[in-house]
Amino acid sequence: MALKILLFSGKQFSGKDTVAKMMLKKMPDYHRCAIGDSIKLEYGRQKGLSYDEIEKNKAMYRKDLITLGNWGRAQDPDYWLKKVVNEPGNIMVTDVRVPHEYEILKEAGAKSIRVEASRETRAQRGTLVGEDDITETGLDHVKDWDFVIDNNKDYEHLERQVDKVIDKLKDD
Repeated sequence: MALKILLFSGKQFSGKDTVAKMMLKKMPDYHRCAIGDSIKLEYGRQKGLSYDEIEKNKAMYRKDLITLGNWGRAQDPDYWLKKVVNEPGNIMVTDVRVPHEYEILKEAGAKSIRVEASRETRAQRGTLVGEDDITETGLDHVKDWDFVIDNNKDYEHLERQVDKVIDKLKDD
């Protein structure tokens, strides 16, 4: 079971992975453990694709990945999450998307980080797909984030916010 958990939420192209990568460089005692990685690995097995191929062409596969993710959650709401929570060490879960995932991770003691970016900013970063899906809207109502990071400006602005979050986490 994970010792410490940081969960990241935000809409597609908000910068969740970018924030996590910045934090991982400064917090080497953590490792990335995304729920979507389990989904991508299973999708790859089904379609004969490598993880890297899926990762490089995420926009092309996003709809199918959403469908598979929803299928797993229909089998068991914790289907993908169980694989993550049982990771050893300190983890950063970079893709928390639905209320149940959020609740389970918070119950496990996770600190939550919401990465915000406007639709306009996100559309400039990539093609937006499935915007009305539960995986994009499921956490819009959550107000009790431990940290909210605005990613509508430049990299330096983002880096300053990340540094503030890291400093606060070290104080805990």
